[in-house]
Order: sequence, then C-alpha cells, then structure tokens
Amino acid sequence: MPKPIYVLNGPNLNLLGSREPHIYGTTTLDDVRGLCEARAAALGHAIVFRQTNHEGELIDWVQEARTEASAVILNPAGYGHTSIALLDALQTLAIPIIECHLSNPAAREPFRHKTYVALVAKGLVSGFGANSYVLAVEAAAGLVAAASA
Repeated sequence: MPKPIYVLNGPNLNLLGSREPHIYGTTTLDDVRGLCEARAAALGHAIVFRQTNHEGELIDWVQEARTEASAVILNPAGYGHTSIALLDALQTLAIPIIECHLSNPAAREPFRHKTYVALVAKGLVSGFGANSYVLAVEAAAGLVAAASA
C-alpha cells in the first residue's frame, strides 16, 4: 500500500454543519472524513485526516507530509488567502498537492478569488460541497498511481 494521502483542513472547518450552512451545507467534517476514507479505501489508499485552527500546526503537518504522505489534499480555508508561510512549507513538497474547497471561491468575495496555495497545487477542486473532497481523493490517487508507473 502506498503512503497515505494527507487531507489537511484549516481554520473554522471544525464548524462544518453549523457554520453558514447556506454556503457550506450541513455536512459535518466527520462526514467529510468518512467520505474520504471510504473513497480512498476503494482506491487502495489510506487517509490521514486532520483539522486545525492554528497556522503553525498546519505548517507542521505539511512538513511531516514531506516524508510520510504520497499526496496532500489541502483545504486551507482563510489561510489560503493570507499565509505566505504556508506557501513556503508547501513549496518543499515533492508530492502532488491538490487544493480543495467546499464552495467556489471564485464566485464569492473578491479577496477569495486568489490563493497562495494555487501557486503550488497540481489542481483545484471546488464548489461541489463535500463531494469536492471525494473528487480530490480520486485525483490524488490517480496522480500517485501515475507517479509510480
């Protein structure tokens, strides 16, 4: 089995299901974890699924992924628009990075239209609610398979 796919989540995502359901829906982060684990297992992968409200902790996990993960799926939340430190950490990875969002940032406030993560991500999946994560897992598994072929 390949190294696990890291699914990392930034600030406020722990409030999914109750925070702005008109934007993010009613699916909880635990529900998202279950969807990711099920799809990854079907594709022969394990998932390491984490969420933090602390920028430094998120950066620590990205650094850990350098040696422990086969790919990173990252929903940076607000840090995507603000954190050069997160970008710097992501730039150290030699594995695929996929940016993931529940909503479509390009259809929201102008400050959400660009992220630093996009500068290093192989691709972006957004706007499909919790299914964005499932699609990101599929993409990550495909990239890992292609890299090992």
